[in-house]
Amino acid sequence: MNRLEQVLKLLKDGELDVEEAKRQIEEIAQAEANGKVDDLGFAQLDIEREKRTGFPEVIYGEGKTAEQIVAIFRRLTEHSDRVLATRVDAAKAEAVLAAVPGSTYHAAARALTWFKKPILQMHDGYVAVVCAGTSDLPVAEEAAITIECMGSHVEKVYDVGVAGIHRLFRRLPVIRGANVIIVVAGMEGALASVVGGLVSKPVIAVPTSIGYGASFHGVSALLTMLNSCATGVTVVNIDNGFGAGYSAGMINKNMSKRS
Repeated sequence: MNRLEQVLKLLKDGELDVEEAKRQIEEIAQAEANGKVDDLGFAQLDIEREKRTGFPEVIYGEGKTAEQIVAIFRRLTEHSDRVLATRVDAAKAEAVLAAVPGSTYHAAARALTWFKKPILQMHDGYVAVVCAGTSDLPVAEEAAITIECMGSHVEKVYDVGVAGIHRLFRRLPVIRGANVIIVVAGMEGALASVVGGLVSKPVIAVPTSIGYGASFHGVSALLTMLNSCATGVTVVNIDNGFGAGYSAGMINKNMSKRS
C-alpha cells in the first residue's frame, strides 16, 4: 500500500481528520512534483514529459555550450529510450558523439539522436515533407528527423518550388497519400498555398529565412503563408522545422489510433 492509499484509509477509518488528510495529500503531491525534475543546476530536466505529452523533452542546442549539451544528453539517456537534440553544430556534436555511445549526428538536420533500441515505425501512414529548394533542406531535414523519432514514416519530396511547378505535379500522388503534409519554403513562400489548394490533408507550412534582402530573413515567406487563401494551411515560426515535425508526428500518431 502506497502512502496516498494509507492516508485515504486512515481518513475513511476516522483516524485522520479532513484537514490533516488534506495536508498530507498536498505533501505527497509536492514530493511527487519534485521528483519529476532532474536538477543539473544549469538545467531542470522535465523527465516525465513523455508521460504527459507522449514524447520526451527535446534539447535545443543553439546557445548551449558543448559541455551543457553533453551533460543534458547523457542524463536524458538515463530517463528515456530516445533522445533528440536540435540545432547542434558539428563541433558540439563531436563532443556528444565522444561522450555518449550510440548517439548519431544528422549533419543536414543539425540534429543528434540516441535510441536505446533501434527506432521503429510505430504508426500507420506517413508524413510528406515537401521542400521548395535545396537551400531549404536543413529545415526540412529537421522536420523529417523529428517525425522519424516520433515513430512515423517520412516521404521526402524535395526541390519542387513554384519556379518549376511541373516538378511538384510529378510527385502529387505521394503528397496526396500522406496523412499530413509539411511544406518548407523560403523566398516568397508561395509553395504552401499551391499545395494547400491541391490536397485534402492538413498542411503545416514552414517559412525559412532563405532569400534576398526583401525577404527580410523569412518574414516575407511567413506573411505569405499566414495570408494563404488555401484552406487547411497552418503556419509555424520561421525555420521551425522541429515544431512542424512535432505537430505532424502527433497528427499521424492520433490518426493511426483511429484507423
